[in-house]
Amino acid sequence: MSAPVVRIADETPIEFAAPQAEHFEARLRNLGSKLGIPGLGCKHIELSPGKRAFPYHNHLGNDEMFVILAGTGTYRYGSDEYAIRAGDVCGAQRGGSETAHQIINTGNETLSYLAISTVREPDICEYPDSDKFAAFFKGTGRDFASAYFRYVGRMDSGLDYFDGEET
Repeated sequence: MSAPVVRIADETPIEFAAPQAEHFEARLRNLGSKLGIPGLGCKHIELSPGKRAFPYHNHLGNDEMFVILAGTGTYRYGSDEYAIRAGDVCGAQRGGSETAHQIINTGNETLSYLAISTVREPDICEYPDSDKFAAFFKGTGRDFASAYFRYVGRMDSGLDYFDGEET
């Protein structure tokens, strides 16, 4: 049986550290599985100053909610930007580019937040800044980085549904 209480900093190690890149760097802990609640996506995410966890994106399958625990930043949502700080709650419903979102640490200290989501699979994400999409399917890996199969493509590929198929 899973624990009914998890102390984030004391008991839950970082499961996935995103590769460091100029704008992206995140440390993630998967809390839903630690609590034994597989139907609720819940991750604790920490961002260093100036960093983002993920590219600007929208989900076609899942809704998300973000609870800011510490620090300050900017929440990009659709065509707007909002200043965020500890105690704020942000929402991102599934949908098209009007629901695209991204959290950016624009402060001088670590930005810490919970990302809570529905867990519908597969999920498709669109990335308006780079005109890409990705399909996510449950994988078999034990760590966060290999827990999903991913397929990434470009929206402008021009492929027809029957391209490459035998007639």
